Amino acid sequence: MGQRRLVAGVDSSTQSCKVVVCDADSGAVVRMGRAAHPDGTEVSADHWWTAYTEATADGLLDDVEAIAVGGQQHGMVTLDEDNALVRDALLWNDTRSADAARDLVSELGGAQAWVDAVDCVPVASFTVTKLRWLAEHEAANARRTHTVVLPHDWLTGRILQQAGGFGGWTTDRGDASGTCYWSALTDDYRLDLMERALGRAVEVPRVLRPAERAGVTDSGMVVGPGTGDNMGAALGLGLRPGDVVVSLGTSGAVFAEHDAAVGDADGYVAGFASATGGHLPLACTLNAARVLTAGAHLLGTDLAGLDRLALAAEPGADGLSLLPYLDGERTPNLPDATGTLGGLTRANATPENLARACVEGMLCNLANSVDALRERGTHVERVLMIGGASQSAAVREVAPRVLGAPVVVPTPGEYVGVGAARQAAWVLTGGEKPPRWDVSLETELEPPSGRADLEQDEHVRSRYADLQRGLYGER
Repeated sequence: MGQRRLVAGVDSSTQSCKVVVCDADSGAVVRMGRAAHPDGTEVSADHWWTAYTEATADGLLDDVEAIAVGGQQHGMVTLDEDNALVRDALLWNDTRSADAARDLVSELGGAQAWVDAVDCVPVASFTVTKLRWLAEHEAANARRTHTVVLPHDWLTGRILQQAGGFGGWTTDRGDASGTCYWSALTDDYRLDLMERALGRAVEVPRVLRPAERAGVTDSGMVVGPGTGDNMGAALGLGLRPGDVVVSLGTSGAVFAEHDAAVGDADGYVAGFASATGGHLPLACTLNAARVLTAGAHLLGTDLAGLDRLALAAEPGADGLSLLPYLDGERTPNLPDATGTLGGLTRANATPENLARACVEGMLCNLANSVDALRERGTHVERVLMIGGASQSAAVREVAPRVLGAPVVVPTPGEYVGVGAARQAAWVLTGGEKPPRWDVSLETELEPPSGRADLEQDEHVRSRYADLQRGLYGER
């Protein structure tokens, strides 16, 4: 029997750096390391390198033949002509560029013009809007900027700079498609859009093919192109036709593999590229698991307590509805919004109903995104629910009812890191497609089929929609 070949995947997320070492043939996780990132929406990229070195300490990468990085999307990393950091990175969840987003949409002629150019409509999360903010608010830093890369690009390049083999900055089509100045329609940059935002075009990373090497270290470890975190999760989950992912982490994400651009001028669905050469239509909310955390804090309990309270309430929370825009919102595009509790009466003002409203509100927000993918040609056969909040018993009960589809919960795992490792194995071994790695399922949940249940679930969604429409109009 031959010696096992090892590959590694990095998940450099908002909150932490996790590195998983996997068997290249089966995908089995052999070992892993983790280190925290500082909190905030503006962070020095140097912290990501510190976390990576901590996570890979004590020989974690011994005998690893290939590595790839999955990273948080959209973050703006600015470099001077010596490749030194110009300023702290502005992350995806930094909404200070909301006005810049509105201006850029208007200047190009509206949302349809952006969809025609890059299949995305700029919102505050996207890199292009952060470039405009930089030009308008930090002109000196804008002038010093020679190259703009994304978080996963920077960490990939840093690995090669430190271990040998750096030949210039690189990215992949998946992460590049989240900038709004690279187009999944043409597989090329739209530097005119970067110039419109920043006032001039600067250097950008070379976009690698899905299984192309970014480089090889002096020790012989192959470094893959890496990708954005959502594209990495899609790789890690091995999506099949009809699968839609609902990820309940710091943010909420809804995405699916697709064979064509979506062209959503409403801006609900971003037409990202996948890490496998296709498309990954995606809707992202700023508010997901932290809605539950905030609800638990408000009720003076923990997440387990929130679960117990929510499960003790009747479906629909006796008329209580929560618009969960606690940190503003990206989808729908309401960066200045706040959370709103509607339908409150003396009769329904109970801890149980408030807990239930937190769960239902979070999921209604994401159900709108599932519907948006449906409306734009994505077949929804089942929902794969991942992320920390997928372990909540209340979320598991409510999700199939609100999402209107069977829900499967994969066995908990580091799917972004595993997806990056799967890409590394693909780069290492070659082939037209990534290696087949099986994903085990923890539970399968069916929506109720009784007429009364269906009417109740429709009422939950319609009441949520009425509250949103009354406050913000059609979205």
